[in-house]
Amino acid sequence: MSDSVPQPTVLTDDLTDALRDHYLTSQFLAVDTETLGLNVHRDRLCVVQMCDESGKIAVVQIKNYNAPNLKQVLEAQSVEKIFHFARFDIATLRHWLNIDVKPIFCTKIASRLARTYTGGHSLKYLVEEFLGIQLDKMQQSSDWAADTLSPAQIGYAASDVIHLVEIRQRLISMLERENRLELAQECMNFLSSRVSLDLAGWGEEDIFAHH
Repeated sequence: MSDSVPQPTVLTDDLTDALRDHYLTSQFLAVDTETLGLNVHRDRLCVVQMCDESGKIAVVQIKNYNAPNLKQVLEAQSVEKIFHFARFDIATLRHWLNIDVKPIFCTKIASRLARTYTGGHSLKYLVEEFLGIQLDKMQQSSDWAADTLSPAQIGYAASDVIHLVEIRQRLISMLERENRLELAQECMNFLSSRVSLDLAGWGEEDIFAHH
């Protein structure tokens, strides 16, 4: 893990009371999930990582799904949760933790609306363009259900959330410049319904299509 990334707190199953209370006072909370695969119903949730605007990172290895402190933070209406490709993460959190995460900002949606000069909307591209940092994605497909996470996995998990608060602000500035911020917010508001469609079996079908 780079020296520029604060050392994360690694936990099993839930946040501590102290971290819960800390995050509940935050304005923003960047969140990401790691799973066994990309099939929400089949591939279980293994890790939830988060970072607030102060740079405090927690990596929670999930081995059961009670996690009352984690659930309270993720459902707190006073804290905006920032995801990159929120559609998958929110579906995963709803299916495995039975929570409805709100309010939401998705940097991938914001990027698609603001950065129309490129087709590169992955987190790797955003971090490189805005911050001049190269992300190491080698651990993306590793075994996140391992009994103990490796230092490389912990570093990867931390790097996926540490930059999201700053990237959100860069994208909001671009959306405001292009008069697309309201449209972006409407898309974020629809995410909960989009996830309901995904989980109900309409993940691949465009119900708005004419044919």
